[in-house]
Amino acid sequence: MTQQVFARIAGTGSYLPEKVLTNADLAKIVDTSDEWIATRTGIRERHIAADGQTTGDLAYHAAVRAMEAAGVQASELDLIVLGTTTPDLIFPSTACLVQNRLGANGCPAFDVNAACCGFVYALTIADKFIRSGAARTVLVIGAETLTRMVDWTDRTTCVLFGDGAGAVVLKADTETGILSTHMHADGSKKELLWGPVGVSVGFKPDEPNCGVKIHMSGNDVFKHAVKALDSVVEETLEHNGLDRHDIDWLIPHQANLRIIEATAKRLDMPMDRVIVTVDKHGNTSSGSVPLALDEAVRAGRVQRGQLVLLEAFGGGFTWGSALLRY
Repeated sequence: MTQQVFARIAGTGSYLPEKVLTNADLAKIVDTSDEWIATRTGIRERHIAADGQTTGDLAYHAAVRAMEAAGVQASELDLIVLGTTTPDLIFPSTACLVQNRLGANGCPAFDVNAACCGFVYALTIADKFIRSGAARTVLVIGAETLTRMVDWTDRTTCVLFGDGAGAVVLKADTETGILSTHMHADGSKKELLWGPVGVSVGFKPDEPNCGVKIHMSGNDVFKHAVKALDSVVEETLEHNGLDRHDIDWLIPHQANLRIIEATAKRLDMPMDRVIVTVDKHGNTSSGSVPLALDEAVRAGRVQRGQLVLLEAFGGGFTWGSALLRY
């Protein structure tokens, strides 16, 4: 009988740019206030990448820290999967650029674009590679420089986003690890949250709503996000034959405190069992879940053997979850 193989998180890492932009700083450049932003989003500050600092730079530093925590050398990596919607270049992939800096040349490396759900999608792919036996050690990264897409004159969106990266090293294990992952998408809702510029679509400066900027219908996104996350959490619990009270920690995508609180309420989970970093990081898209996970692990909150639920929702729409025994 073939022994079951799990993908266990062997190490976590994260990286945030040095520059911090507070709500008070934003109030100097757009019509807003700390109270207005904090009340509606829970965000107090966010990190901004320096001039010349790329998504790949943030991803590299997060990867190094995760590999150090896991005790893994670059030569041991069988695969690198990087979730991002703000790649350094059109090609090659940011994963290939990071791979080269790590000195891990030779193993497969590619990007996944699922917006804010990019890390969960990337983690799912890595999990499948390990379960199938195609890989034993995988580096998974979520990294963004989303502030490069922000319209700093639009107070409804510019207050939300920040830059950052998180990473995990997965290793094959016969005892514990990722129990299940669940992914979904609905492209019919794309115009509620999107960046309507691309290579094939082109750039037409004489048309309205053009430019590499984030366009979002906040109220509609909120409603869809809460419903989708509620559904994927129920799907995850049912798939694993678990009750919501079995979950030790919820680590959600850090988009908006109200969405996080709504998800926790539906799980009947007290907020002291929910990892929240949105106040310090803002919405870092693909970087938010691994950033929050790394912070919780290094603070000693998430302990080995505990049941952890990761979930995210992003433009596309995309949404998904991962349940793991840390």
